[in-house]
Amino acid sequence: MTYKTIQVAYDGAVATITLNRPEKRNAISFELIDDLLRGLDHVAQSDAIILILTGAGKAFCSGLDLENLKALLGRTPEQNLQDSQTMVQLFRTLYEFPKVTIAAVNGAAIAGGTGLALLCDFTLAVPEAKFGYTEVRIGFVPAIVSTFLLRQVGEKQARDLLLTGRLFDAEEAARLGLVSEIVAPADLMSRARALAALLLENSAASLRATKKLLTDHARAELDAQIESAVRENAAIRETADFCEGISSFLEKRKPVWTGK
Repeated sequence: MTYKTIQVAYDGAVATITLNRPEKRNAISFELIDDLLRGLDHVAQSDAIILILTGAGKAFCSGLDLENLKALLGRTPEQNLQDSQTMVQLFRTLYEFPKVTIAAVNGAAIAGGTGLALLCDFTLAVPEAKFGYTEVRIGFVPAIVSTFLLRQVGEKQARDLLLTGRLFDAEEAARLGLVSEIVAPADLMSRARALAALLLENSAASLRATKKLLTDHARAELDAQIESAVRENAAIRETADFCEGISSFLEKRKPVWTGK
């Protein structure tokens, strides 16, 4: 199977997916979403027991690609809804992945990149890594990621991160329980492989059953919350503030909000 924006490699029972757009800081494009979904499906059906997710270059994933961001301004309500459903599919595929997942966060993981990094079972991050649910800063709403974040850190912390849209570092992410371990850059991948080796000492059947158990526990609640999140995610794109937020971001100026 060939991909344009990711690399998929296997080493025994360990699969590694590398986001491979270093010149774009591994930004999320429509093409990358398609590649990543296909890559995840390939790993899910393989004999691999552990999946490592990382990024090429200096960033893990810088969020939505600028060209795709521009394209959001001209989409129909039906296209907005489809976009939201596609993003849900990506995040939920990773969150409910049948194999154990390890994110090796080698740099910035912003907006959608934060989602990808923190939805894995284990998240290792370099000290320089930055995270942020920055959607409100461009007139967007972090509807989909909020569903998962509430389960991870609780309501008070989620309100802080989602309403301020501020960036936070690996140390704070670790304090919040979002990052499992902070690792020196030179040791990041070797530490991820060491963790994978530790996990492989366990029964593969038990790992698979435990992940299924955790997924089953969360499914009913996620189903209800995500249905609402998809609607909110699509609806905000019809607002004047969303258009202004995207335009000002692309034009590198301060937004002028109208609240509409």
